Amino acid sequence: MLLVTGGAGFIGSNLVAALNAAGRADVVVCDWLGSEGKWRNLAKRQLADILPPEQLMAWLDGRKLDAVFHLGAISETTATDGDLVIETNFRLSMRLLDWCAAHPTPFIYASSAATYGDGERGFVDDPSLAALKQLRPMNLYGWSKHLFDLAVAERVARGEKLPPQWAGLKFFNVFGPNEYHKGAMMSVLAKKFADIKAGRAIQLFRSHRDGIADGDQRRDFISVDDVTRVMLWLFASPNVSGLFNVGTGHARSFREMMLSAYAALGAQPRIDYIDMPDSIRGSYQYFTEADVTRLCAAGYNGGFTPLEDAVNAYVRDFLDRADPFR
Repeated sequence: MLLVTGGAGFIGSNLVAALNAAGRADVVVCDWLGSEGKWRNLAKRQLADILPPEQLMAWLDGRKLDAVFHLGAISETTATDGDLVIETNFRLSMRLLDWCAAHPTPFIYASSAATYGDGERGFVDDPSLAALKQLRPMNLYGWSKHLFDLAVAERVARGEKLPPQWAGLKFFNVFGPNEYHKGAMMSVLAKKFADIKAGRAIQLFRSHRDGIADGDQRRDFISVDDVTRVMLWLFASPNVSGLFNVGTGHARSFREMMLSAYAALGAQPRIDYIDMPDSIRGSYQYFTEADVTRLCAAGYNGGFTPLEDAVNAYVRDFLDRADPFR
């Protein structure tokens, strides 16, 4: 039996789909479904059970699991309830870490590229305590993820008991099907697609830095299919543990992503550039790019989908269909 926390969410539901496709129907999802239609992310899946997070630790009592994929979190970068975020993102993670260590169970968990803050110190996934202590996340969400990375690194440094396999994954800018419930946290492609389809001009931010063109702010955009491929590889590689970046290793611009969407529809691009709000102009990131050297050195050779191909598949198979869910 497998446990996927956050399994009704974006990355979690795609992982559940991949596990089903691999022949695993014994998947238990831990998540809140709410009343906003998040259940649709799981409507095509086969599951052993669905339980709310507040029942998780009692449910685990006496269980034997093949692995825990811990993807559940409050992931909004605009979250402000510090107590709720720490309880959800840090304390529950600590309880699961302890359980997986006490009941030798592989533990694969979601960290985040948000732990890198403004990127001044680069995007190298050095797992040492000394390196992690140099990072300065810029928001509550990123800090909560960073706090857990530090706790795991502290246990490694002290030689304390850990799960037989543990892997923290610093996801970069993931996009793909089943992200529709995320609202403002959806990828820019999902947010702009209706306008692109309708022939309306879309808006991207002007650049406010010399030498960077309008719309040329860059992110490491990675398809959710690539992300699930990494997680399945880890599950099949029980000797691999560590903290790993999960991105493509190639930063691409917002403009390039939008042009790829227009190309997928065979439409003429219509892009307007607007001033970035003053409220975010001083802290806006112009560049993120995962260093995936450690992941590849650990043995991962699944490759990463080029942006144009990933966008085309997302548009063709999901966004431009009556049923956009996986």
